[in-house]
Amino acid sequence: MRQRAGRDRKMTKAELVTAIADKAGLNKAQAKDALEAFIESVTASLKGGQEVRLVGFGSFVPVNRAAGTARNPRTGETVNRPASKTARFRVGEGLKSSLN
Repeated sequence: MRQRAGRDRKMTKAELVTAIADKAGLNKAQAKDALEAFIESVTASLKGGQEVRLVGFGSFVPVNRAAGTARNPRTGETVNRPASKTARFRVGEGLKSSLN
């Protein structure tokens, strides 16, 4: 995996596919298919309003954002923000403890 300097270190999708392939003993095409299936499954569940809970890792939670007002930081103009759906990730205890 390529190392990047400073706070800007990020793992790309291609790097994640390579890591999955190496750890699971799959070829890259199989690892890519598995990752795509995971992403599609989580997305479908969230669209359906279901939480996706991975014990020890965390939970993907669907969230409805109410309409409101926001301010354009460049102009200071107030604009109306429509209601929308988004997702949040709640870190699980296992992941949290492994990071500390």
